[in-house]
Amino acid sequence: MKRPKLKKASKRLSCAKRFKILKKVREHHRKVRKEAKKSGIRRKAKKDIGVPNSAPFKEEVLREAEQKKQELEELREKNRLAKQKERAEKRKQETDGTAADAEPKSKKAKKEEKAKAQKQARAAVAKKKSTKKFRCSELNKVIEAADVIVEVLDARDPLGCRCPQLEEAVLKHGGKKRLLLVLNKIDLVPKDNLEKWLEYLQVECPTLVFKSTTCLQDRTVRDASGLMDHSRAGLTFGRDSLMQTLNDLASKECSDGMLKVGVVGFPNVGKSSIINSLKGIRVCCAGVQRGMTRCMQEVHISKKVKMIDSPAIVAAPSNSGEKLALRSLRVEEEEESPAEAARVLLKQCTQEHIMLQYNVPDYRNSLEFLTFLAKKRGYLQKGALPNVEQAAAVFLGDWTGAKLSYYNKTPERRGLPPHLTNAMVTEMHRGLNMGRIHMANEQIIKRVRCPNQAFSICFSSKGLTAGLLRVSEIPEEKVVTEEDISEQTQDMEGTKEVKTPDSERTLPQQTVQQESMCKQIKGMAQPVSVNTDLLEAQRNNDDAYDFSTDFV
Repeated sequence: MKRPKLKKASKRLSCAKRFKILKKVREHHRKVRKEAKKSGIRRKAKKDIGVPNSAPFKEEVLREAEQKKQELEELREKNRLAKQKERAEKRKQETDGTAADAEPKSKKAKKEEKAKAQKQARAAVAKKKSTKKFRCSELNKVIEAADVIVEVLDARDPLGCRCPQLEEAVLKHGGKKRLLLVLNKIDLVPKDNLEKWLEYLQVECPTLVFKSTTCLQDRTVRDASGLMDHSRAGLTFGRDSLMQTLNDLASKECSDGMLKVGVVGFPNVGKSSIINSLKGIRVCCAGVQRGMTRCMQEVHISKKVKMIDSPAIVAAPSNSGEKLALRSLRVEEEEESPAEAARVLLKQCTQEHIMLQYNVPDYRNSLEFLTFLAKKRGYLQKGALPNVEQAAAVFLGDWTGAKLSYYNKTPERRGLPPHLTNAMVTEMHRGLNMGRIHMANEQIIKRVRCPNQAFSICFSSKGLTAGLLRVSEIPEEKVVTEEDISEQTQDMEGTKEVKTPDSERTLPQQTVQQESMCKQIKGMAQPVSVNTDLLEAQRNNDDAYDFSTDFV
């Protein structure tokens, strides 16, 4: 029992308990001896009887044994001295600082080095896959391998999601590859606007409407939970129509093998989400973050159809600011700040619509809007200052993700685009049941729930978005290494310092320039002398208050 003032419990026992333990021990030893006697096992080793006296050459045998014993002792002593010398050398190497290179590494050190090398290799592979040239080469592989190219368009800005270079690269094969347009995210635009865009696009290319689900899980998670999501976000519209069209093309053009369908488009238009919706489970990586798909991925949808997921199209730098903000990965690649992208997008929107959508007061510029948004959402930094960068990142995520409802007005038709001809349009419509596609699109638009136009933001974006498909057109990306960062730090530390004549301390050149500007401003303003003596001021001032005359 542990006593209150002692840190450990006492080991003292009562006499009865101690004698009982000793009795049990004696009984156990007795039992062990009895069993050993029965089995014939002897505890003591037999004594060496040595060489009997009657043996011949006894003296020679004893002499040889003694000689061998001495040789063994000498060998043992030699080994002991060698080990002692080796330990002394190791200690000397450790003091000189060379023991780490000389002694063999432990298993733990080898394991840590191997893990570090694997981590560096994975980082190098991920960095290579995130480059524009790698994405462009993967996209070209998808175009070459696919029989049908499905260009996914965001229904909120369909014209801005079309890439003329991509369509031209597909149609130059002379009818060997087909091009289909899929309007995704149809639940985020008003119905009238959606019908106008569908009518506008169907004149140029076969167009299907689609609404992908955003609540799919992996097969293991779905089997473990056993629950199905029946919410509006979990519903898929347009799956049967798209699968029927692809199966018809597979039966007509690829009767022997499988139809390979490449899904292409700009970032975050819903390429991977469409494949997941067609498959019924999450097989491709998809999310709010842009640029998650970095290499091509093949997914078997049915016995006749195989989909190929592709990385996003690289937007050309010659595009306008709003197109680069929505259709490129400049923010993710740290080529542009989220605040600058938000400023460009706010210029293309009506201020009243933004105020109603985000429930913020009237603002004068983008910085003030982001400040209001940060305060409203609770994005604060240390000292309760609004985090403008976080608010800008959230604002940009609303526009690129499947959350914000905005629309773009349909332009007036002025003929076909320069990269299309009437013969190409006829070839794209050949072999497709366009009547059934029109009927399926109408039924889907009736069933889907679309937002009201009064609660949506009107966004102005004109023209197609140019893309880069040739690797040679992509400029070289400058890789910033740790050496460059250290050199820049040294350059900043080595800023020229100038001594002022008034004081002996050294100030940076920028500080000296600021002081010179302040001196110029002081020279322009005339100083005014102020008398701080109150008694003298009262004597000189005739209008001063006099208690003897003024106070009654």
